[in-house]
Amino acid sequence: MAGLATVFGSGAMTNSMPEIENNDLLFVIGSNTTETHPIIGLKMKKAFRKGAKLIVADPRKIDLVRFADLWLRQRPGTDVALLNSIMHVILREGLEDTEFINTWTDDFESFRGSLAEFTPETGERITGVPKEKIIQAALLYGNAERPGIYYTMGITQHTHGTENVYAIANLALMTGNLGKESTGVNPLRGQNNVQGATDMGCTPNMYPGYQRVDVPAVKEKFEREWNVRLSEKVGLTATEMLQAITNGSLKAMYIMGENPVLSDPDMGHTIKALKELDLLVVQDIFMTETAELADVVLPAASFAEKDGTFTNTERRVQRVRRAVNSPGEAKRDSAIIAELSRLFGYDMTYHSDEAVFREIGRLWPATAGISYRRIRKIGVQWPCPTPDHPGTQYLFKGGFPRGKGRFTAVSYRPSAEVPDNEYPYILSTGRQLFQYHTGTMTRKTSAIETVAPGPYVEMNDEDAQGLAVEDGQKVRVSSRRGSIEVSAHVSEKTLRGMVFIPFHFKEAAANVLTNPATDPVCSIPEFKVCAVKIESL
Repeated sequence: MAGLATVFGSGAMTNSMPEIENNDLLFVIGSNTTETHPIIGLKMKKAFRKGAKLIVADPRKIDLVRFADLWLRQRPGTDVALLNSIMHVILREGLEDTEFINTWTDDFESFRGSLAEFTPETGERITGVPKEKIIQAALLYGNAERPGIYYTMGITQHTHGTENVYAIANLALMTGNLGKESTGVNPLRGQNNVQGATDMGCTPNMYPGYQRVDVPAVKEKFEREWNVRLSEKVGLTATEMLQAITNGSLKAMYIMGENPVLSDPDMGHTIKALKELDLLVVQDIFMTETAELADVVLPAASFAEKDGTFTNTERRVQRVRRAVNSPGEAKRDSAIIAELSRLFGYDMTYHSDEAVFREIGRLWPATAGISYRRIRKIGVQWPCPTPDHPGTQYLFKGGFPRGKGRFTAVSYRPSAEVPDNEYPYILSTGRQLFQYHTGTMTRKTSAIETVAPGPYVEMNDEDAQGLAVEDGQKVRVSSRRGSIEVSAHVSEKTLRGMVFIPFHFKEAAANVLTNPATDPVCSIPEFKVCAVKIESL
């Protein structure tokens, strides 16, 4: 999938948010959109009211199920089998776009062969979704003129998350639904400016603009701009850093705007590792659970206290302006970084945030045409290579960066930890509407705390009945890594044999339980599947 790697690796939408309302089919998989991305959820509802069909693939009865023409309730961790079975039916019914495949793709014939075993019957056996619904999903998507696929971390936070994304890309490629308006593959970013952070090289193998650190020509370009020698060595991912602390090869960490004590899997192991560091520096706007472990805390300015740009999930670069002054000794992140750099012996001679932005345009051609003047009122979507370019509403119009998109055969493999006699339930974690991430900001807001005051575990009513657990009763949820006590929410919302816990609440932190096993390609932990047991209290 090399031709698509830059975009799918960046997590950016291929298409734009306004296009959602003109989809004639929405395929939402692994995304509780109305709770985690409520504005985009509203656009999906508008599309539905304009006549769009809606397929929801989710083990939980999320809000969008109310509007769905078809609900595929797959077992957690079986997305590849579900998607491959849908594609098997599309091929069987002749709904693939042969002209698009022949013109714009490679390796289709070998990919076709990989789908032979994934009949609807096989899909039903693995996923639990009735074969009739798999066939119906294939016919709905395959016959649509403007279908869009939307997903979030329900797809990526698995030990086979990369294969999940490949399967989604395969589905869009085989039906010719890339490079066209109101179609595409659209991952929805989970936090404000996460897209901008990734664009700017906040990954261990990339400079800004998804330019690899181990490519000599790229390294030399940045060395010339910065007048410094750079390493060609790929760095460690966040999960690899914790392993490196444990084996003694990493002695210090500098954590900015992140609260891994609550957001990383296997909370006990995370705390133990951070305490083993010789030096821990945390830069944040509040004294988080991670900052409480730090040797040095650097108070940072919030979004409302600094200038710059944010880039949203549709690749739109937007201006941000300071609204209020920072309290106390809090400083802008860029000012803290520049001062630390000076103390280390390298002067960052930027006279303004705009000067930094101009440098980005010199080093990343996709943003060369964007300026502060152009985005004074309305943002511009990259790629935007020249000052007279309007920005790119949707990607891949007229082809792919490498010339052709490549199919990637993927096969189903189970999650790293599956239920057994001792731990018979599948735990999945996620978010809820009223709280945000680790609660660093939202849990300091009394009105939000009134509406969403504390942790809970969602349980299927049949499972609860078997354990003699009533709604609101305290239960102990345990995994191989630890246990928490939490109130039970009993309903039909979760699939039988599955429980769900939001991860916002430190008093019953879901990540005490989660499995630190990671995707071998991108090192994302498997937050969405681990084995647990439940005991009535």
